[in-house]
Amino acid sequence: MLEDGTLFTGVSFGAEGITMGEVVFNTGMTGYQEILTDPSYCGQIVCMTYPLIGNYGVARDDNESLRPWAQGLIVREYAEFASNWRNEQTIGDFLKEYGIPGIAGIDTRALTRRLRVHGTMKGVLTTGDESEEELRERLRLPLMRDQVARVSTKSIHIAPSYGKRVVLMDFGAKHNIQRELVERQCEVITVPYNTSAEEILRFKPDGVMLSNGPGDPKDVPEAILTIRKLLGNVPIFGICLGHQLMALACGANTVKLKFGHRGGNHPVKELATGRTVITSQNHGYAVDADSIRGTDLEISHVALNDGTVEGLVHKKLPAFSVQYHPESAPGPLDSGYLFDRFHELMESFARKGETQHA
Repeated sequence: MLEDGTLFTGVSFGAEGITMGEVVFNTGMTGYQEILTDPSYCGQIVCMTYPLIGNYGVARDDNESLRPWAQGLIVREYAEFASNWRNEQTIGDFLKEYGIPGIAGIDTRALTRRLRVHGTMKGVLTTGDESEEELRERLRLPLMRDQVARVSTKSIHIAPSYGKRVVLMDFGAKHNIQRELVERQCEVITVPYNTSAEEILRFKPDGVMLSNGPGDPKDVPEAILTIRKLLGNVPIFGICLGHQLMALACGANTVKLKFGHRGGNHPVKELATGRTVITSQNHGYAVDADSIRGTDLEISHVALNDGTVEGLVHKKLPAFSVQYHPESAPGPLDSGYLFDRFHELMESFARKGETQHA
């Protein structure tokens, strides 16, 4: 049931129980496992627009975190029997393992159209026999606002190497961010979302990565303060929520989108080169373009679908960010060069420091 009273009845294929969250849709044709295990979906019930879901099962190596974080999954047709040589379990069993309900057999096209017209809404998904009035009562409860605290690592851990040292601020980081950095011989120190700037600088990093994550960036004020202190002291690269937090730290503003961007087929234009890349996206908030005026930021990328801000570069300091996911998998790999750009930024910042020291 949606908060406007719209009711859908289908067949359960996940865990039994009741769950509430923000109902969003994703246009990806594949990648349901990566979507479920992406911490950015914490607090959300995901509707897949592609009609057939589960046909290649679940494989451990495709997880983007150690567990699924979505509140629920909505599909048109659930493939009960997975057919793939990598398959280890069905998506239904995967959801049951973590207590996440799933519903199949509903008109996902009608649901998606409703969300596009009216915007994302609260929704409740249940396998119980609650009355419609009981469901409406539950929908009056507020949505969670502490998603980042829920998904962030609770302790500091390291992927050792002899290359550049990068501190990854974990607001809900996907595994692939660390993989991309490790591929470039970076040592990656992952720290909790509320780690102070002083603690981060104590590691003497060559760069700081601001990860993706769930929810409203304004619900993480401590991170905004930390980033403000880090700017200028170390090169910074922000992705998705990290991009929004960097913008807020520099004096810009963020706004909630009507129904967000979620899928692996979003065209983005890089203003410096004029080239278009196809990107993977998952966000419900965006940086307000008008609020950038008067800051030291400039827009580097824009979304071709709706003109929203997709990338920022600091005019004076070594910092840049993108709204989309350059580490995405599965999906387009057009944007992997941004990790190379971050590595080059760390190299040039180090050379500049050596020259000044000399």
